[in-house]
Amino acid sequence: MQVHQSSEDYLETILMLRQEKGSVRSIDIVNKLNFSKPSVSVAMRNLRQNGHITMDESGYISLTPSGEAIASSILEKHKFITELLIRIGVPAERAQDEACRLEHNISQDTFEKVRSWVELHK
Repeated sequence: MQVHQSSEDYLETILMLRQEKGSVRSIDIVNKLNFSKPSVSVAMRNLRQNGHITMDESGYISLTPSGEAIASSILEKHKFITELLIRIGVPAERAQDEACRLEHNISQDTFEKVRSWVELHK
């Protein structure tokens, strides 16, 4: 399923916050990404309409199976690419920033090939 980079970023953030805090509300996303409340509200509405999240009556956000799959894939790419870039000598902060851009622009197939190659050449 093709989703916009911004949607991938939001879904990845929801997953990371859930791993850190156990539960996620819109205000947690506002604070983590330093975005405005209205921007996050619009994004959450779009993610709900596209079936990637649900929100309960108390405002707690959950990933649907499709949202979980997208978020997990993006987070996996982000962690792997960051670690790889650091391993080859890229400073950590720059590696984080560049991994964030690369994670959205590499196909799953190419990512799997890169990961396999790196594993073979450890």
